[in-house]
Amino acid sequence: MNHHFQKKILPNVHYDILIGLMLTIGILIAYQQVKYHKFVAYDDQKYVTENRHVLAGLTPEGVIWSFTSTHASNWHPMTWLSHMLDIECYGTEPGAHHLSNVSFHIFNTLLLFLVFRRMSRNLWQSVFVAALFAFHPLHVESVAWVSERKDLLSTFFGMLTLWFYICHVEHSERRSYLLMLLFFMLGLMSKPMLVTLPFVLLLLDYWPLRRLQLEIGSSELRDQIPSLLWEKMPLFILMTASCGITFLAQQSGGAVRDLETYSFYTRIANALISYVAYLGKMIWPCNLTAFYPHPETFPLWQVTGSLILILSMSALVIRQIRQQPYLAVGWLWYIGTLVPVIGVVQVGSQAMADRYTYIPLIGIFIMIAWGIPDFFPQWRYRTPLFSIIAAMILLTLTTLTWVQTRYWSDSTTLFKRMLEVNDNNHMGHGGLGVALANQGKIEEAMRHYLRAIRLRPRYATAHSNLGLALLAQGKTHEARIHFAKAVAIKAEHPKFQNNLGVALAKLGDRVQAIVHFKKAIQINPEYAEAYYNLAKTLKEQGRNAAAITHFKAALFIRPDHTDARYMLANTLAATGNMREAIVHFKTILQFDPDNAEAHRQLGTVLSEQKYTKAAIFHLRRASELQPDDVTARHNLGVALLNEGKVQEAIIQLEEVVRIRPWDKKAHDNLEKVLAIQKKGKD
Repeated sequence: MNHHFQKKILPNVHYDILIGLMLTIGILIAYQQVKYHKFVAYDDQKYVTENRHVLAGLTPEGVIWSFTSTHASNWHPMTWLSHMLDIECYGTEPGAHHLSNVSFHIFNTLLLFLVFRRMSRNLWQSVFVAALFAFHPLHVESVAWVSERKDLLSTFFGMLTLWFYICHVEHSERRSYLLMLLFFMLGLMSKPMLVTLPFVLLLLDYWPLRRLQLEIGSSELRDQIPSLLWEKMPLFILMTASCGITFLAQQSGGAVRDLETYSFYTRIANALISYVAYLGKMIWPCNLTAFYPHPETFPLWQVTGSLILILSMSALVIRQIRQQPYLAVGWLWYIGTLVPVIGVVQVGSQAMADRYTYIPLIGIFIMIAWGIPDFFPQWRYRTPLFSIIAAMILLTLTTLTWVQTRYWSDSTTLFKRMLEVNDNNHMGHGGLGVALANQGKIEEAMRHYLRAIRLRPRYATAHSNLGLALLAQGKTHEARIHFAKAVAIKAEHPKFQNNLGVALAKLGDRVQAIVHFKKAIQINPEYAEAYYNLAKTLKEQGRNAAAITHFKAALFIRPDHTDARYMLANTLAATGNMREAIVHFKTILQFDPDNAEAHRQLGTVLSEQKYTKAAIFHLRRASELQPDDVTARHNLGVALLNEGKVQEAIIQLEEVVRIRPWDKKAHDNLEKVLAIQKKGKD
């Protein structure tokens, strides 16, 4: 039947191309809604929206930073370059960034299909593995979250590594071997989870490549294993280097939890339970969410049951290794590729994460795709029955993927989903609080911050965000308490140090405020806001020269920091550096042409420098933008008087006196102008 269909109905279309088109169309249907999605306040700030290097696009400075930075507690230069390229192509349009992720998911799916098609020479099993990979809702997190570009990109390079490894095996070409090494290196520089790939290649050597024969006592076996290991030695060297760099990057960023936070038993228990839990979510993908809180304690029956299940499954597949080699390969693929993220080295406070299954579940999909046909006897209607069941499974998974993708549409929806799945999710409450605060719903946000703190008393970010909310309400003393708690929990976080400094400065303790601003800068030398706040505090102490230095440092990092430029211009004017002050006021107006304060200050400085006509233009514009700005009107009146426009000066000064009848200076100037007018009439 299949032969007839291929020969008679599709004489000119290769099956592989048709299947590739169908997989591509299916993925586009499942994920088409992401073009309307926004960035989310869940690491997207670190990776795109608040990352000045990424927002600058592809620049020489950005490329250097990509290869030298451990920002976000990772060393993944290829990921940074990918985000920069997106900015270069699309700007900050979130839908386009999401569609880039979808494109990589399509590439990964097609490469996965082609890799197994080439290795196994089996069409339909390869299609089913690729389709399960394409449409399983556990993979939504990797695709619908802009910050998980690293997952998609590393898998893309990983699949190319597999492809050129097969080329090397088939043809023993030096070029293929070098390309394999290159793509493996690029994959590690995208996300280091790819470190297990050399072991995956050893599994594939056994099946389906059949390069390794497990005959007990065979002399060939003793020769094969060293040869295959030696062949992969450069990969193991790259793997070791990546592990070292990653550990140092995550440790320096404070991402690695110590044994006091999570004991060794807790880590092993969580790992065992997670192995089984991922399988459960693969079979029954419900209650999926972006963050699963670490419970810190586990019932003994869960740990024991998970261990028994893992050992039993391992024993079963090893027993069947000669009859059904794909079972052992698939199972060991799953177990092995999860090792870097299973929690033995605990990074973050999550127990598990959907994104961690992006590569590992391929192993289980292999077991399903090759195992089910093997375990069912030959039967006349077996092929059509399998086709119907497979179609139903894939349709169901695609529908669930479409539904799951909706939860990533924006920050509010994402964090509400966390709380729908588990209301005791501290990350969900903390994140929803931020989303609500950004909408101006401060009281509601504070309730979620407080709930997050009750659930996780050492949740430093919630303390800091609660402090910001209290600060916005003018409750500076209470804000300082929570900022201090955040710093006590996580002293190496620059924003916590900066926020505490802001509260202390508002309370008049400028000396201690400066200490915390300097600490924030020491932790992150590119933290523009800390330079700005330090400069402001120094200016308040009358240390204008030092303030100017730090205002300039803030602007070097963030040239669009209008407040820093405004304060710098004012400080320069106050110290007599009028020409430089004028340059900075004009720069502000280039960024923000309707900045009333900049117009007023520029007009005032120009007036003092006797550029009266230019001063009148800016002071008049300031008065138009802010009609109640008496300083702008008063200075405009004086400038008009100096220009000889007495009647216009009277109008402005009379308006100042009307608004501020107690302003003696305005009264004096008005009387002066009226006297000039009267003298002119006489």
